Amino acid sequence: MTRQRRLNDLENNNKHDRLIRGTAMNGKVRAFAVQTTELVEELRRRHDTFPTATAAMGRTVTTAAIMGAMLKGDEKLTIQVNGDGPIGQIVADANAKGEVRGYVSNPHVHLPSNRFGKLDVAGAVGTEGFINITKDLGLKDPYRGSIPIISGELGEDFTYYFAQSEQTPSAVGVGVLVDTDNSVIVSGGFIIQLLPGLTDPEITEIENAIGALPPVTTLLNEGLELEELLRRLLPDVQVMGELDIRFRCSCSRERLEQTLISLGQSELEQLIEEEGQAEVVCQFCNEAYDFNKEQLEAILEQAKN
Repeated sequence: MTRQRRLNDLENNNKHDRLIRGTAMNGKVRAFAVQTTELVEELRRRHDTFPTATAAMGRTVTTAAIMGAMLKGDEKLTIQVNGDGPIGQIVADANAKGEVRGYVSNPHVHLPSNRFGKLDVAGAVGTEGFINITKDLGLKDPYRGSIPIISGELGEDFTYYFAQSEQTPSAVGVGVLVDTDNSVIVSGGFIIQLLPGLTDPEITEIENAIGALPPVTTLLNEGLELEELLRRLLPDVQVMGELDIRFRCSCSRERLEQTLISLGQSELEQLIEEEGQAEVVCQFCNEAYDFNKEQLEAILEQAKN
């Protein structure tokens, strides 16, 4: 499928990135499903990621989008994946409004397919390291959780995070399908959380349904709606809400001025003398902000004060 055809199909079907949340089994199961195709393609384009890097970044921001939907009001979170693979660090920010952004340290990473013929995300991420999640809940101190990377495939790693750091047995399924021209065909995922009160037969029923489910990207690429995706896992699921998911970066010229101020007086003076200008690039959106000599001198005056 060419990129143009994929875009036409999305337009004709009026598809857009969205998330749904629901409950099942008399409120004893919480369920989320999300499509993040446009989000991950936007990030791929901005950061020029190669396929394996796109898949790793896409799985992370998809998880972040769902975890963001678990928050309220102005709450937000940051995921940092720090593995020992060539991709370096993956960072994703999300909030309760469906706004997500992210980047990878080394976007030009692409590896041979793994033994299953799939993109080797674990090889890119690495199997040693940590995943750190910070939640700003509006309290004095943010909540911080950290778990070791157990597989590098990320879905399994985030499943482990929920069990260990949040004491909530969960199943995380995330995936990204990349086209031959490196663009994103489809991206999405789900999180199923088991709450107190479930019986052993009910847990087994859910586990069997998850085990029998084809890859999320296969289902989404076939046009399966998010509601039907959840029904395949939880036949009695009741959808309780929906949220649009979109890329949004909070950077601004004013914020990057503060970044320059933080360099300190001596480094700013050296920059003015040697370069006479500066270009500051936001890591999250890759937008460049130019500052000429006069602007740098004004920033230097602020730094002196």
